[in-house]
Amino acid sequence: MTATALGPVARAGSGLAKRPKVSFEFSPPKTPEAEESLWEAIRRLEPLNPEFVSVTYGAGGSTRDRTHRTVVRMLKETRLKPAAHLTCVEASRAEVDEVVQAYWDAGIRHIVALRGDPPGQIGGVYVPRADGYLNATELTAGIKAVGDFEVSVSLYPQTHPESGSVDRDIDVLKAKIDAGATRAITQFFYDIDSFLRFMEKVRKAGVTIPISPGIMPVSNFKGLKKMAGPVGITIPSWLGNLFEGLDKDPETRKLIAASVATEMCARLAEEGFSDFHFYTLNRADLVYAICRVLGVREDPSEPVQEAAA
Repeated sequence: MTATALGPVARAGSGLAKRPKVSFEFSPPKTPEAEESLWEAIRRLEPLNPEFVSVTYGAGGSTRDRTHRTVVRMLKETRLKPAAHLTCVEASRAEVDEVVQAYWDAGIRHIVALRGDPPGQIGGVYVPRADGYLNATELTAGIKAVGDFEVSVSLYPQTHPESGSVDRDIDVLKAKIDAGATRAITQFFYDIDSFLRFMEKVRKAGVTIPISPGIMPVSNFKGLKKMAGPVGITIPSWLGNLFEGLDKDPETRKLIAASVATEMCARLAEEGFSDFHFYTLNRADLVYAICRVLGVREDPSEPVQEAAA
């Protein structure tokens, strides 16, 4: 068999491709047990030396304190470069600016600026406060006014539910960049060809900042559909077929999830993408395996953190 007959995963394993940059997203824990699981995942992925790791911010600022504690602990106890998510939902400009200043004072220099969803209404109708930031563009400008942060923003590869068109989404992205955004992270997706067409339009529009494809290796297909529906993400029928009949077989679902996400990343790497952002769901196993295929590995001189049994 010749090398040309190999698929993208096997070609990635050849070691000829350049190591991509990766980043990981975590969520602040709600319970002591969840905190233990989170830190197991952090310790497992830390040796991969990601570009940064981000910590989410609950709707309406519901996880404000937990987000802050998590990123500050990361800064103090790890070598990671933490980024804090921040939204402008149900908060005044003064309240948001206070949070931003607190991050600056704590030594955090990277914020993921998002408009956010109404509390308990992912994909619901957003109503800005009269004394608050109107959207992520205004929020980005407000963050940069407080300090010289790196600011990452979101990007919808399948059109934001409220924009109505790809052109509108690109215009919004360019406005965020003009306000100071330095990186974009896409929502998760599974249609690679559609994503490539979208990215071609984005680059033709003159957008040059780094854009990281958002990768979500989910083994719970029902949960995936629940997340994707409100934000307009299309789940292809082939993905549903792969998970059909596996409701009571979590181990097989994990294998399928890892296979799908790994092939996506390997294919995107061959298309020239060199930055990947992983939605970890506070688990390290699938993300760690994908990174191995992409050539993202620990420094050989450092001990490898053993995975939890």
